[in-house]
Amino acid sequence: MASVTSPTTLISSSTRAFPAKSYSPTSPSVSFLRTLSSPSSSASLRSAFAQRSSLSSSSRRSFAVKAQTDDLPLVGNKAPDFEAEAVFDQEFIKVKLSEYIGKKYVILFFYPLDFTFVCPTEITAFSDRYAEFEKLNTEVLGVSVDSVFSHLAWVQTDRKSGGLGDLNYPLISDVTKSISKSFGVLIHDQGIALRGLFIIDKEGVIQHSTINNLGIGRSVDETMRTLQALQYIQENPDEVCPAGWKPGEKSMKPDPKLSKEYFSAI
Repeated sequence: MASVTSPTTLISSSTRAFPAKSYSPTSPSVSFLRTLSSPSSSASLRSAFAQRSSLSSSSRRSFAVKAQTDDLPLVGNKAPDFEAEAVFDQEFIKVKLSEYIGKKYVILFFYPLDFTFVCPTEITAFSDRYAEFEKLNTEVLGVSVDSVFSHLAWVQTDRKSGGLGDLNYPLISDVTKSISKSFGVLIHDQGIALRGLFIIDKEGVIQHSTINNLGIGRSVDETMRTLQALQYIQENPDEVCPAGWKPGEKSMKPDPKLSKEYFSAI
């Protein structure tokens, strides 16, 4: 699993100016100051201030909030690496996620179980559009907690009988559930994964994620659009993509003044 450095957020308290106060010679404050000015109280004074300084330093340190590794969001950080068995072209192969770094984008999607109902509609939809992802230098990987033997049997089952037929990308076996757990999609009491989908760039960084509940299928069109938007802003780092952006449409400059060019054209 990739290691991630925990970021530190510093929160500083504001300073406020208070009006000066006048004191009479007989005021309790002046009497207290006279007491502190005596030689016998010098040591006590230094000790008190040292303790106060220590407490203040401790209080200031408490404002530094360090996020734990487990608390970091997946998006914007390195994808957890894994190596696992998979089925591709009706054969057993090994897939290691980090081998795609520097080479391809990756669409990694999880589904609950083989031989179910919504799952084959998603898996075959991604396979039927695989050539489009390939043109965008992107690999597609499907993952479930089933064994490679279950994957193979499902691939060898005709689509009209609820099977998958041949697929254009690998189906990964996560029998240990470690991959599903590391990507935060495992339903622990059921031992299956939610419908999580992650877009990972060529640097191995997760740039997008969605997680659907078990009964809600995902859209290949929206996955494709999001991938295209990601690739566009990485190629044009001084621009951002507004809602529903598609290739060929107008992007936006992330600047209070320059963004008006986009809004004025709406």
